Amino acid sequence: MKHISVFLIIFLFSFNALGCNAKNESPESKLNKSQITSGDKKASDFTLKSSDGKEIKLSDYKGKIVILDFWATWCGPCRRGIPDLISIQKEFQNDVVVIGISLDTESTKDNIKPFMKEMGINYPILYGDDKVVTDFGGIEAIPTSFVIDRQGNIVDQHVGLVSKDIFTNKIKELKK
Repeated sequence: MKHISVFLIIFLFSFNALGCNAKNESPESKLNKSQITSGDKKASDFTLKSSDGKEIKLSDYKGKIVILDFWATWCGPCRRGIPDLISIQKEFQNDVVVIGISLDTESTKDNIKPFMKEMGINYPILYGDDKVVTDFGGIEAIPTSFVIDRQGNIVDQHVGLVSKDIFTNKIKELKK
């Protein structure tokens, strides 16, 4: 029994540290990591409905550094990363926009607005769809985040919880 408890604790810790499982996509749909780090992968433009009913396009933020965060209200690591994203939006509000793309299902979609209020989210939350998931390489786990430079290139990607320092260092590098 003790061995089962230790295994369960290790499993849960790993799950919470790395991320929550999302839809599995085919290997062909994954973004090429060398393209991402070299900045050669243009971010796909999208139009998604926001939590306040507006239609938002990625291209609306041309000229800004964008952090796209794929997440869901039921995802523990996603919840833990939100205060850092709120802080980044405050600290870099003139140069950066954080965009949350919710992958909540119909059964949890009603939780988004109360969750935003509870957490004090200060950036747009959009309702994701299959197309945006596919366009960004197939999201296998959440949170998954992309950093997009001012020219619209994906310059960084992270699967799982990311420390604020990683984002802020990349933002400072891109602001130069």
